[in-house]
Amino acid sequence: MIYVNGQPRDRGGATIAELLSDLGVEAAARGVAVAVDGEVVPRTQWPVRTVNDGARVEALSAMQGG
Repeated sequence: MIYVNGQPRDRGGATIAELLSDLGVEAAARGVAVAVDGEVVPRTQWPVRTVNDGARVEALSAMQGG
C-alpha cells in the first residue's frame, strides 16, 4: 500500500509514470512535479523510478491565476 496525494492505493512497485497515468496525468504534462517521501523526483526518472510499499507520493500541478 502506498499513499498518493494522501489517498491509499494498492500500487506498490509501480513507476511514477504509471501512478500519474492512474491519475489521468500525461507524463509529458507541463507544470507537474512529483515528490516521494518529501524528495522531488526529476521528470527523467518517472518512467523508471518505482515506489515501494509505505511510500508517500505527492503529485502537484502548477495553476495559473492570481
